[in-house]
Amino acid sequence: MNLKDSKLTKLLTKPITVGPNATLVKVRESLLKNKVKRIVVVDKKNPIAVITEKDIAKKIYELGNNPIKSVKAKNFIPKKLFTLTRENTVKECAQIMKKHRISVVIILNDDKTLGGIITKTDLVKIFLTKGSESLKISQVMKKDLITASPSDPILHVESMLLRYGISRVIIKGNQKPVGIITFRDFVPAKIPQWIAESADPKEVQEYKFKKGLTEGHANQMSYLFPFHATDIMTTNPVTVDADEEIRAAITLMIKHNISGLPVVKKSKLVGIITKSDIVSVLAN
Repeated sequence: MNLKDSKLTKLLTKPITVGPNATLVKVRESLLKNKVKRIVVVDKKNPIAVITEKDIAKKIYELGNNPIKSVKAKNFIPKKLFTLTRENTVKECAQIMKKHRISVVIILNDDKTLGGIITKTDLVKIFLTKGSESLKISQVMKKDLITASPSDPILHVESMLLRYGISRVIIKGNQKPVGIITFRDFVPAKIPQWIAESADPKEVQEYKFKKGLTEGHANQMSYLFPFHATDIMTTNPVTVDADEEIRAAITLMIKHNISGLPVVKKSKLVGIITKSDIVSVLAN
């Protein structure tokens, strides 16, 4: 049987769940404790929402002076859930992920209760073990890159993540990838408010009006101003060569538990390949 026609039954994974009244603090703690990227909110065994690292980063970004404990899991519910059953195929799952730009599909039991989830990682793993297509990374990677410099303020980097709806920004120096910043870098702990004391008020005021950040958000997050990409980026990012097969990229993603890799040619940055790019192959 063609991989794309395979049923989803054997790919199901059991998600970490919380109730609708769980606080954002508990949700964040569960993400970090279980080393997962998403949590399913369940009400009486029925899935009602999915909360990701990106959702938490956005919510913290919007909080301002409001306490983080004031936000509960049910506050994320308006986000639409995408569901399938065990009888749907790998290709159908990949098509939904690609069309709606999502990383998880909820699998429902016959009674509409939560049966499990399928993630991009699940699809990528099955591509590695059972896929028959032989494609070069250069055929799949994205060449249009969103990059930043090591000296860019982290507020600028976070605003890029939010504005472009992306999950990572490559930090580039001398045409080479020298670091990478993802939403995960903003989740473990926001830099405490007391650090505001080290900021120059005139510099903060000037930064408020830089492109890509509203004045309201600058007011809320101004205490982050003194910090730059180099302060939080993951240095020496794992890279892959453009001339290798995509299986090499998948192997590295799984080994290092990451979702995207800078692509290089003769050490120079030429693109990026992500799990979404692999899913797009399965969707076609």
